[in-house]
Amino acid sequence: MSASRRRRFLAGVLTLTAALTASACSGGGDAAQSDPNTITFMAKLFGTAPEPTGELQQAIEKFLGKKIKVTWVPNAEYTEKMNVTLASDSIPQVVVVDPKMPAFVKAAQAGAFWDLTDKLDKYPNLKPADARTALNASVNGKIYGLYRMRPLLRSAIVIRKDWLEKVGLEEPKTIDDFYEIAKAFTEKDPDGNGKKDTYGLIIPKWPGDYASASPYDVIETWFGAPNGWGARDGKVVPGFDTPEFIEANKWLKKMIDEGLVNPDYATLDSAKWNEPFHQGKGGMIIDVNIRSRQLLDLFREEGDKNYGDKVALVGNLARSDGKKFSYAFTGYADSLAISKQSVRTEAELDNVLKTLDKLATKEGQVLLQNGIEGRNFKVENGDTAALINEDDPAVKTVQDNVDDAFTQLSTKGTMDIGGIAYQRVPSGQPYRDILAKQKELVEEDLKTAVHNEALPVVAPSQIEKGPQISKIIPDARIKFLSGAIDEAGLKAEIQRWHDGGGTQIVAETNDLLAKLPK
Repeated sequence: MSASRRRRFLAGVLTLTAALTASACSGGGDAAQSDPNTITFMAKLFGTAPEPTGELQQAIEKFLGKKIKVTWVPNAEYTEKMNVTLASDSIPQVVVVDPKMPAFVKAAQAGAFWDLTDKLDKYPNLKPADARTALNASVNGKIYGLYRMRPLLRSAIVIRKDWLEKVGLEEPKTIDDFYEIAKAFTEKDPDGNGKKDTYGLIIPKWPGDYASASPYDVIETWFGAPNGWGARDGKVVPGFDTPEFIEANKWLKKMIDEGLVNPDYATLDSAKWNEPFHQGKGGMIIDVNIRSRQLLDLFREEGDKNYGDKVALVGNLARSDGKKFSYAFTGYADSLAISKQSVRTEAELDNVLKTLDKLATKEGQVLLQNGIEGRNFKVENGDTAALINEDDPAVKTVQDNVDDAFTQLSTKGTMDIGGIAYQRVPSGQPYRDILAKQKELVEEDLKTAVHNEALPVVAPSQIEKGPQISKIIPDARIKFLSGAIDEAGLKAEIQRWHDGGGTQIVAETNDLLAKLPK
């Protein structure tokens, strides 16, 4: 955010806070009440926005007995739109937002969003299902939104199964095995075309900052570095402040220098991450386990009857000494926060929470995550959803409305992980096999999961100074891997993060963690 935009945002927060304070002092005055039969939302969009009169929206409204109005914002523009919205006088009743986003934290702490910490027990479907995840999604122990459930562990490696067989190697269990496979995929002609035109590991230009589940973060955790933040010598420190962070990146730099990683790792569009794997250029991807199904889709859709022989799924790797540290996730992705500007009274809040509680039932989550049973999907084996009527354009619109939009309003999972709705599994034994393998790997890796110990808190200096220094570490990491700076230069950049406000962030983070309820 530019300096001028930050000033406008802060001014907007101050104006909003003053308005809220005045409203509270006067009991709301003559302010117009919101329509109790209409709930407004703002959410991310990943395709074409649904028509308000569309089949799926009509089904959701019929189920709720209320109208819904959704401002759909393309994902790439969402953060910018959220900043502008927070500084405006037109915030929808419910917004999908990253609860740790600095602008949101500042607005919430200033009174712009309802504190739900002590309000959810009376709504049976809104009570947090997992205490750790609820704490992870909180702001210093306060709940400002309903977290959207995701698995606590979904890190994995997807490997070209046919390439493994071609070079005569087993699935990796350690980082040393991984290196050996990457080298073989680069040097032993796994595609059989007689040319040295393949590489082992595929990494894209990562859109997030440090500790945002990038392949780099996962590898660093394998080496024993904290997952974002972890305990060292009696206090919590950022993972890049550890020797293991340096060792992991030296190991990865060696792979890059030897040509075992795609040469465009710093520029490859993350939206095209699957292409080198599918096209036979690269052999391994470190990401979430559901990517394995995306890759099965690509081979199946081109008519490859042996598509199941192309994709293998492997879990987190042990270090050279046999110790294993598995990369854990937050357990959530964004929250549904309720604006005090649009929802001004306890009665209005109760109306909104009752609506969200109904959406959080199985029937509501099925509508949001799966669609309309018998129209675009059918239930198989009592627990999975299979797509139907896929050649009908009207049905395809229903399915697109689920995938591109309405699943963003769900809180109890996604169509990929299921939750209380149905997990979508295409027909075909390879999908069922890889799903079974996924469940097995998750269960095993949870035993060695490393969690980000600072997730529950947001330091004041993180809000004020974090945006200015957040790019220092990921940028320095890329410079080190590319050879633009050496190890001393990397350490100097880490010190620059500290000098720019990081030292204060560390101190405040430790203080806030110490104050959390035990």
